[in-house]
Amino acid sequence: MSRPWGKPDAATAAIRVAVRRTLAELSSSPASGTGPPAGTAADAVAPPLVLVACSGGADSLALAAATAFEGPAAGIRAGAVVVDHGLQPASAEVAARAAATLITLGLGPVEMIRVEVTTDGAGVEAAARAARYRALEEAADRHGAALVLLGHTLDDQAEQVLLGLVRGSGARSLAGMPPARGRFRRPLLGTTRAQCRASVTAHGLTWWDDPMNEDPTFARVRARRAVADLERDLGPGVAAALARTASHLRTDADHLDAAADAAATTLGGGPWSVEVLRGIPIAVRSRVWRRLLAAAGAPAGQVSTRHVEACDALLTAWRGQGPVHAPGALLVRRSDGRVSIAPSALVE
Repeated sequence: MSRPWGKPDAATAAIRVAVRRTLAELSSSPASGTGPPAGTAADAVAPPLVLVACSGGADSLALAAATAFEGPAAGIRAGAVVVDHGLQPASAEVAARAAATLITLGLGPVEMIRVEVTTDGAGVEAAARAARYRALEEAADRHGAALVLLGHTLDDQAEQVLLGLVRGSGARSLAGMPPARGRFRRPLLGTTRAQCRASVTAHGLTWWDDPMNEDPTFARVRARRAVADLERDLGPGVAAALARTASHLRTDADHLDAAADAAATTLGGGPWSVEVLRGIPIAVRSRVWRRLLAAAGAPAGQVSTRHVEACDALLTAWRGQGPVHAPGALLVRRSDGRVSIAPSALVE
């Protein structure tokens, strides 16, 4: 297979532009690369390393090819990580083929990692996602990577937003996947799945279709089919509109989160005055409750809208009712014009 560095088709050109913009974050400051261990002679000149998370699917292969092309021009080393979740009978072979393709494209280092997916009561997708991100973080640490690129597309974003809508989620969830979080980047959130397939097809690359992507027992697969139905019934542009909605809401959610962070810092450790809490706008206060509960020991991700609303009722609809039971065995109480959060074992 030859490296696809000829004149790009329209889809490849668009993907390269998206990757170029992401790599510009590092190419403007080469010192951000870690490369060899600190103190070595090569340390001062080593360009930053970017790793592409590649499953062997069309989206991540298109991302990998574009990164391999754009990296040298940006003064950046481009490598890749292939995570084998072991969820398919031939998963090891799929991972090996993907790694071989990545090496042919000129990426290096290329590492294959086999992870164990343990559900522990969670769904298999959530467990696989957690295992994958742990593996990617560890690989980035091992190789000294400045960034890890993920192949999520506009279509993935649209499906995420649709799932949030049907679940009645708030603005943060409807904001979808962020383009950047920590050292992870998603350059293709403005690129469609069709563009990725067109790009790898144009260059003769063979990709793998995960059979889980066709299994309707998974909510995201049903969301994918629903978006396709909406595109057919309402006309093209539904996926793009959903992704655009995520972008708009992310700006609003970021602003509200920053206001909530500032308010929670000002409130301190509590107990807190009912009047002071009531003076915080509700759009911010709902976020403040989550921060106060988390600071008191509520496990991340377990505080629901129901918990937040019950806490807020202590301010807005209090009739002498008892405490609110919150995740982490916490009790939220109102007494003498103040609200406190404490472990139930210390209260009862």
